[in-house]
Amino acid sequence: MTVPNTLTDEAAVRRNRARATALFLQEQAADEVQDRLSMVNRSFTRPAVVTPFPSVWAKRLPDAELCQDQETLALAEGAHDLVIHAMGLHWSNDPVGQLIQCRRALKPDGLLIAACLGGQTLQELRVALAAAEVAVLGGLSPRIAPMAEIRDLGALLQRAGLALPVADSLTLRVDYRDAWHLMQDLRAMGEGNALTARRRHPVPRQLFQKTAQEYAALHTTPEGRVRATYEMVFLTGWAPDASQQQPLRPGSAKQRLAEALAVPETRLPD
Repeated sequence: MTVPNTLTDEAAVRRNRARATALFLQEQAADEVQDRLSMVNRSFTRPAVVTPFPSVWAKRLPDAELCQDQETLALAEGAHDLVIHAMGLHWSNDPVGQLIQCRRALKPDGLLIAACLGGQTLQELRVALAAAEVAVLGGLSPRIAPMAEIRDLGALLQRAGLALPVADSLTLRVDYRDAWHLMQDLRAMGEGNALTARRRHPVPRQLFQKTAQEYAALHTTPEGRVRATYEMVFLTGWAPDASQQQPLRPGSAKQRLAEALAVPETRLPD
């Protein structure tokens, strides 16, 4: 058996996105990024957006350079004071490489904001699918991409050489008629299974019937619908520049903390 060396089938991702008709997650991410930009006391004159759906951003940042999110980004080095990587990292085979390319495209003290789906996304569907596969097929297969946790995604910023890194998340809980409706919505969003190791042959309809039963048993709301979780993670970092704040050297403090707070100092035992 040959073990694939890439997690994501890039051709499958492109096919899935070409069929996308519902972009509410992309729209939500764009709104959140704009909110974060509104809190930055700076005007950006050379923005670029890395996105699989340029129509979402063309109306928001009409002057931005729109770049397709492929493994090699078509961004000139040092050309932009703002780069937004919009909802593509969770399908990338090299997310660190993506962030490094974005950093290289920034001018000194330029800002990067990256938005992607985090590890809590579709946690309910993962459990229901796993239980159904064991019951119907007698084993598990890759069906939902293993999205990274926020602490791991935050560490990528430092690995990419970005300064002042910040990672935060937004959890969206969406109610659906049933698990069938959820899976249809994922397909309409272009977020269907694109894992390289996915099963390539048809599976019995009984698998998805069992999935819907497991989902309903565990995650039905008082209103009789089922709930799905989407975790959006937002990564913020700056291209290094001498003008930025620098951390003080350990041991360089000129006043003890107890003195600054005007409280007694209690020494720990040796």
